[in-house]
Amino acid sequence: MSASMSILSGLMWPRTLRSRIFLILLIGLAFAYGLSFSVLYMERYMSAKAVMLGTLENDVATSIAVLDRLPASERGDLLDWLSRGNYRFELGPGLRGVPDSSSKAREIAGKIEAAAGHRFPIRVERIPGEVNRLQAHLTLSDGTPLTIDVTPRGVMPIAAWLPYVFAIQMALLVLCTWFAVRQAIRPLGELAAAADALDPNKDGQALSEAGPSEVAHAARAFNAMRERIAHYLEERVQILAAISHDLQTPITRMRLRADMAEDSPERDKLVHDLAEIQRLVQDGIAYARSAHGSGEKNARIDLASFIDSIAYDYQDTGKAVTVVGLVEGAAFTRPHALRRILSNFIDNALKFAGAAEISVERGADNSVVISVMDRGPGIPDDMLEAAMQPFFRLEQSRNRETGGTGLGLAIAQQLTAKIGGSLRLYNRSGGGLVAEVTIR
Repeated sequence: MSASMSILSGLMWPRTLRSRIFLILLIGLAFAYGLSFSVLYMERYMSAKAVMLGTLENDVATSIAVLDRLPASERGDLLDWLSRGNYRFELGPGLRGVPDSSSKAREIAGKIEAAAGHRFPIRVERIPGEVNRLQAHLTLSDGTPLTIDVTPRGVMPIAAWLPYVFAIQMALLVLCTWFAVRQAIRPLGELAAAADALDPNKDGQALSEAGPSEVAHAARAFNAMRERIAHYLEERVQILAAISHDLQTPITRMRLRADMAEDSPERDKLVHDLAEIQRLVQDGIAYARSAHGSGEKNARIDLASFIDSIAYDYQDTGKAVTVVGLVEGAAFTRPHALRRILSNFIDNALKFAGAAEISVERGADNSVVISVMDRGPGIPDDMLEAAMQPFFRLEQSRNRETGGTGLGLAIAQQLTAKIGGSLRLYNRSGGGLVAEVTIR
């Protein structure tokens, strides 16, 4: 039972903080406004009731005294003049009713008895019907029966424009509540968006520190956290660069000693291992430099000449690199960084497929999309994103025999972020991998 109630409350209760605060404020204000309206209504009712009973007592006292002193022949002429909006006088026994012991009937009977000075016994009865009517029966001094027909009124009539005013007030209440919630929740939305877009490797815009003191304090704390993360990452990259740089000297000495040693299978293995370590160190330095950034400035390049020059460099060494699609025009970017990105793509394609194809297209938003395609084994779809992480390796296809260190795609991703582009990997239809960089 408790589980079903919790599920029901979860379905009825809004999921967003904005909706919850709006609902709480709206219900609270509407309840307070309704309570205030109810108090005013009751006060109006009690005031009208007091006025009616006070008027009834004073006027009825005067009217009964006048009718009792007039001759019987003259009483009928004054009945309409003595009657009021909520009661009237009738000579005679009146209508047959039923006894009424309600508090209202007792209160009206008490007022009429007080008005008559307790000289005339009074009997109050309720007249059945759609309209709430009471009749007070008494007998004058000469034995003439007199009936007072009373139609009690609850409150004064409500003005016709009052419902419209109430509707306008409720609309203003909803509007003010929505505006207050929007002002309170908007900084949270901006903070969440800034957290989602947080990338210490990119020079993003700091969160605005304007607004109330609490919001400004949260924004300052977030900006300080962002700077600390960027500083920690920079220190990590600097440590990696320093270690990689310092390792080059002992590796070079070990390489010289190995070259001076006598030829043997152990010597060949040692030279091979040192070459692999040296490649790893060089890639580590390249990754550190790509993450830390460089002083290269943007320049305008001719796309056709730039792509052809990269392909010719590989073709001159006997590598199967071809250009299958080329777009004429220019691009404004960092040439050395873009060359390194495409070289890493091409190197991967040559390692795992033996050939690479380069395609250049112009995007709908005037961006330039450069794709390097191969017909190799590709990468499982669930590992495409992880493949761009540093030192990630697919042991089944990309092992140490291929010379890979797991930093090529990570370096490409870092450089792509530095030039303000985007990188995407996806498996090619018919087999193979496509590495795509978009320059905006």
